[in-house]
Order: sequence, then C-alpha cells, then structure tokens
Amino acid sequence: MGEEVAKNVEAAVEVSPPLPTEAPKPAPSVPAKDVAVEKSVIPPAAEEKVEETKALAIVEKVADPSVGKSSSTSADRDAVLARVETEKRMSLIKAWEDSEKVKAENKAVKKLSGITAWENSKKATIEAELKKIEEALEKKKAEYAEKMKNKIAMLHKEAEEKRAIVEAKRGEDVLKAEEMAAKYRATGLAPKKLFGCF
Repeated sequence: MGEEVAKNVEAAVEVSPPLPTEAPKPAPSVPAKDVAVEKSVIPPAAEEKVEETKALAIVEKVADPSVGKSSSTSADRDAVLARVETEKRMSLIKAWEDSEKVKAENKAVKKLSGITAWENSKKATIEAELKKIEEALEKKKAEYAEKMKNKIAMLHKEAEEKRAIVEAKRGEDVLKAEEMAAKYRATGLAPKKLFGCF
C-alpha cells in the first residue's frame, strides 16, 4: 500500500525544465548530490503511519540534465561554461587583489623600516653632538672651577699677607707705645694726647 502512495506522488509531481533566460548562479564548491539518494521516499517507521492515516508524502525529483531537449542542454552547457568562466575571472581578480594588498603591505613595511632607521641615525647623531657639547661644557666647567680655586687661593694668600702686615704694624705700634710710655715715665712728663678720640 505504501508503494502505491509513493507511485501516485511521483506521478503527480511535475518537473519544470529550467528557463534559459535565468541568470546563471555560482556553483557551490561542494559537488551536487543526487537529491533522490539523499531523501528517502518514505522513512521505514512512517510506512505504518501512511497505511493508518492515508497521508501523502511529496517527493521532489531532480531532472537529469541529459534527459530533455537538445536546445535546453546546449543552453544549460552554455550557462555552466559562463558560470565557470565567471568564477575563473573572479578567482583571478581575487588573487590579483591579494597580491596587490601584499605588495602594498610590504612597501609600507619597507618604508616604515627606512623611516625608523633614518630616525635612529639622526637620533644617534644628535646624541653624539649633545655628548660632545656636554664634555666641552664639563671641560670648561673644570677649567673655570680651577681658575676660581686659583683666584680663591690668591685672595687667601693676599689676605694672609695683609693680616701679617697688620699684625706686624700692630706689634710695631705696641712697641712704640711701650717705648713712649717708658720715656714718659723716665722724664715724668705726661703725653700730650691721651686718646685719639678726644
């Protein structure tokens, strides 16, 4: 009984041939499988239900490309060839695009590395110049420090000499005062000036 239902359904399904005016669709990368093989007509468990409920199952049939009019197969062949040609052209365009992107990326990387090398070179030159200037400044600083130390030493020496002169003068003045005091004592006369402030 299930076989009769399947035959009735198969007879009822009409397959319409593809229209030649339709635009070709890109073929999937996975090869097409026979639809009749993939879809079973009636599952084994469903046979009993079909008898009980008398339900009809719709079965899709795919027309074999070799069966049909010669003009439709020629049109199908032309459509397939056009689709293959389009896919080939698209893959070439994609490969060219990828190649150009890689070229642009490599060119940019090369220029960036050149810029980095140029920057490092200029930076090293400037740092060397700065170090040279710092060394010259350190040398001048040391020379000026030495000159200042020499000046300080000369000032100290002059100050010591002046102090010695002042001490010597003080000693002479003290001796002179003692001699004058002794002379006044000996003569009994009083000095004319007692203090310089009066």
